[in-house]
Parts: sequence; structure tokens; C-alpha cells
Amino acid sequence: QVQLVESGGGLVQPGGSLRLSCAASGSITSIGTMRWYRQTPGKQRELVAAITSGGSTGYADSVKGRFTISRDNTRNTVYLQMNSLKPEDTAVYYCNSDLIRVGGTVSYTYWGQGTQVTVSS
Repeated sequence: QVQLVESGGGLVQPGGSLRLSCAASGSITSIGTMRWYRQTPGKQRELVAAITSGGSTGYADSVKGRFTISRDNTRNTVYLQMNSLKPEDTAVYYCNSDLIRVGGTVSYTYWGQGTQVTVSS
């Protein structure tokens, strides 16, 4: 069984910071690209940031310069450092990872359960 578990969400004032974590656990052989998405009610899930197994990163225009994605391959964990938060960053944040399970050869995409981020004064 493979699980992705997010943590670090919460309520923060505009201009503040939060750091999200997402840890993959279970029988995993390798992890490829890891991503953060976010979703607000009535809208499609939006890709926020991604990081490859080699460390290359990409960001949505709306978060460039404010958010930083990183990963610790020894811990199977991806992070999202969010600075200068704005009310429009309020959403449920989901992590997503391409990985190969032990005994398998095909990469599948797994999702976490989501963590709420609320930016409000």
C-alpha cells in the first residue's frame, strides 16, 4: 500500500508564510516527479509547482517568486515553502507523485488527501 500524507496547512495572515510537507510511504521502488496542486470550490484543480527526480522545478505564474518547491529523496518527501501569501492563495493543497511500487515496472500517479490553506486577516 502506498500513501501520500500532506501536513503543514492552516490559517495565516496575508504576507505570512507556511511550509507544506508531503511524505510518501509504503512499498516504493522509485519516485519520479512530485507536484503540488491546489483547488478552490467550483474551480478546476490547478498545478502550482513541480519538481523532477533530478531537482528541476517549474511554477505557475501566479506563485513564481513567492513559492519554492523542494524534495528530500532520502525521506520520500516533497515540500512547498509559501511566502508572501495572499488571500487568493486560499485553497486545498494536494500533493501528487509518480512512483513505482516494489515488484512493479510501471509508474503510477498517486494523490494525497489534501491540506487546507487559508490566508485571511
